Amino acid sequence: MKAAIVTEKGTTPVYSTFEEPKSKEKNVLVNVKASALSNLTKMRALGNHYSADHVYPNVAGTDGVGEVDGKRVYFLATNAPFGSLAEQTLINEQLMVALPDGIDDVTAAAIANPGMSSWAALVSRAHFQAGQTVMINGATGTAGSLAVKIAYHLGAKKVIVTGRNATKLAKLEADKAVAFDMDKPDGANQLTNDLAEVFKDGVDVVLDYLWGDSALAIMTAVAKFGGHRVTKFVSIGASAGQSDIALPSAILRSSAIEILGSGVKSATMSELLSAINGVFNWAAEEKIEMPVNEFKLEDIEQAWQAPLNPRAVVVMK
Repeated sequence: MKAAIVTEKGTTPVYSTFEEPKSKEKNVLVNVKASALSNLTKMRALGNHYSADHVYPNVAGTDGVGEVDGKRVYFLATNAPFGSLAEQTLINEQLMVALPDGIDDVTAAAIANPGMSSWAALVSRAHFQAGQTVMINGATGTAGSLAVKIAYHLGAKKVIVTGRNATKLAKLEADKAVAFDMDKPDGANQLTNDLAEVFKDGVDVVLDYLWGDSALAIMTAVAKFGGHRVTKFVSIGASAGQSDIALPSAILRSSAIEILGSGVKSATMSELLSAINGVFNWAAEEKIEMPVNEFKLEDIEQAWQAPLNPRAVVVMK
């Protein structure tokens, strides 16, 4: 079969021929239709993600949309060395979600991962309740902008967005937008102070897609201005490029902050599948559209270099 093959750690996938998978035990063959190039997909393929299999050569891709026995499904967690960027892949039969009629293959492939990230973080990790206030740090990216809509859909009373691009923030339909510039010497302190009234009014959940200095500035604002109200800070990604921060213990001792993570090992697989199912039903009912950049499988090297926003989606035929 044709596939996007990673020959060794750290290399870009190449279009070539790979052995076809064979069904066995509880694993089933999926005829793949579309697969999105998320940051997770790229990091796993390069061997830079904690969940990477480190089996080479392998087929890139972590999830996608395809057909099993003529039925459309979304699938995730492929069996190494088979990935989703191929004509066929091998999937545990428990790791699939049926697609509702109101969503097409490309949209489903594009929206699953970014939509799931906020849905699972809110529902399964933060135990969000309708009527609460949500802050989204890094709201201008694909996942962050979807998180705004999902938070409202799940019943948020108020949504505050923060990020580095003031123009994009202004276009989001949120209650309040706060832009920041961490390149300035006082950028972190400025963000903390700009959030004074926000945290005095109360924030129940912070969804953080950036980590780094902006995340620490937000935690500092919780400690300085949040009083005794519990704020759950959920780390979802590290798009700012900083994997470590120097977190003073005083922030934890002087606030009611709770720091959580949300990802493929902090949330259970059943929770992730439930989140994805929720995203699909919401997207189908509300006719949610996502801007995408479509590529053919044979153009995988070009697709690999494409920006993450709009989401690059590889179609098999």
